[in-house]
Amino acid sequence: MHAYRTHDCGALRATEAGSVARLSGWVHSKRDHGGLLFIDLRDHFGITQIVFPPSLLPQVEHLRVESVITVTGEVVLREGATVNAKLPTGEIELRAKEVSVQSAADVLPLQVAGAENYPDELRLKYRYIDLRRDKVHRNMMLRAQVIASLRRRMIEQGFTEFQTPILTASSPEGARDFLVPSRIHAGRFYALPQAPQQFKQLAMVAGFDRYFQIAPCFRDEASRADRSPGEFYQLDFEMSFVTQEDVFATLEPVMAGVFSEFGGGRRVTEGAFPRIPYDEALRLYGSDKPDLRNPLKIVDVTEHFAGSGFGLFAKIAASGGIVRAIPAPGAADRPRGFFDKLNDWARGEGAGGLGYIQFAADGPKGPIAKNLEADRAERLRVACGLEPGDAVFFAAGKPDEAAKFAGAVRTRIGTELDLIEKDAFRFCWIVDFPMYELNEETGLIDFSHNPFSMPQGGLEALNSQDPLTIKAFQYDIVCNGIELSSGAIRNHRPDIMIRAFEIAGYPASEVEARFGGMLNAFRFGAPPHGGSAPGVDRMVMLLADEPNIREVILFPLNQQGEDLMMGAPAPVAPERLKELSLRVELPPKMVKG
Repeated sequence: MHAYRTHDCGALRATEAGSVARLSGWVHSKRDHGGLLFIDLRDHFGITQIVFPPSLLPQVEHLRVESVITVTGEVVLREGATVNAKLPTGEIELRAKEVSVQSAADVLPLQVAGAENYPDELRLKYRYIDLRRDKVHRNMMLRAQVIASLRRRMIEQGFTEFQTPILTASSPEGARDFLVPSRIHAGRFYALPQAPQQFKQLAMVAGFDRYFQIAPCFRDEASRADRSPGEFYQLDFEMSFVTQEDVFATLEPVMAGVFSEFGGGRRVTEGAFPRIPYDEALRLYGSDKPDLRNPLKIVDVTEHFAGSGFGLFAKIAASGGIVRAIPAPGAADRPRGFFDKLNDWARGEGAGGLGYIQFAADGPKGPIAKNLEADRAERLRVACGLEPGDAVFFAAGKPDEAAKFAGAVRTRIGTELDLIEKDAFRFCWIVDFPMYELNEETGLIDFSHNPFSMPQGGLEALNSQDPLTIKAFQYDIVCNGIELSSGAIRNHRPDIMIRAFEIAGYPASEVEARFGGMLNAFRFGAPPHGGSAPGVDRMVMLLADEPNIREVILFPLNQQGEDLMMGAPAPVAPERLKELSLRVELPPKMVKG
């Protein structure tokens, strides 16, 4: 017989009754029934009930929960009401004949059994205990299964997995790099990759047709609910000789397949995901990350208030602002408190308030309706597709601010009216991002997003169009209002790249100095190529229905980017700094502290 186990703690069934088995695991719970001690023994696979007779009590009754033991005994059937239908092993129990204590547990800082909530700092400090808890343990297994499924699906589509460097050069990405000092090359630094962007493009230049990896990425940026500080993982892939639609057709079955496989019966977007141009997304949803589970669509009603009797909105329209309407189906008969509550919420969001019109059976009601001509109110109702019994809310102001606020109102109204589709994953692509934007501080043309995307229209567009009208072959994939990744068809032509940067104020000499490696590679023959990199952490967060990304990461950092369990970041000994030709100079505030 094996020294530790013949079966795992989730394996025994009624068919094994009468046999001898040996199990090892953690003491999940204890119940003393006067002369008999019942212990639920837990391992990675499940739980089995162990019954200890009086002769063995001296060896186990003093043990705390989470102690590790090995038990040998007879598998017996449970009778009648003692059967536990909630457990796969619930028809049997193990009657102990021998027991060995492998490791006695001290008093626990947090309990494994039960569903009690503990502070995040405590959970992260003792993460190895937290990970024993059923929900967290299941999240980690879900993550592993999702990654295995992604890997299998990509290989089935003809992709080859490569590993790109972790120690590399500092990148011109948007976030800060994590720097690694070189001992051999004093005063010089490696950087941890923010993404394998340049390497995967160079793999295409090298002649590999389809690359992917489950790539670690490192960015020195602040934490938030859907972003882990420090590091994250993404399904990074790149393809040669492809159009934007080829990329979509490749990724859609992978994403739909994974979300169907692990979604627990929740509905997933079928067929091709909707393609929504960036400008349309802002107009209809007030966001470039629209949650399509919400059926509400925003309507531009600026023209209906221009020159109208409602002075505030008329003035906004006259000064170049916009007025956006957010329908609220069936809300006209809601009590006054409903509208007051939303008005208070709007003020809390920094807006002046939230105007509205109620389209009652006997005509429009509310403060705005009192000052708006009847024919205008009727045209507005028709434009918004409203019926008697519906209401509509308004967001007005400068174009960017009003559009963004309208998006927040749409989300709030959808939630308040319980309109958000439940048990569904709704995907879409946001396409046609602007290549350039006007920098509000300098008044100069700047890149809107990714400077390495291919401009739509290529070199001709760069030479003949107003830069602010040029779109890029750039796209985001969004699920339930969460951006999973950005991607693009890359700019693989040195002449187009130099011209694109020139428009944004970068002379050719600077482009050569900063991106010479990539440009030189392109000069030796580069295929048209493109790709994307959906975030693994965010995928699992959605599938696990977790509000915070830390719940799906094995050993996450806290919000301040600290590892409370391992004590990182930590000071380094002076002799080690000397070896690296470094000296620490703390900011004055930290020195005083």
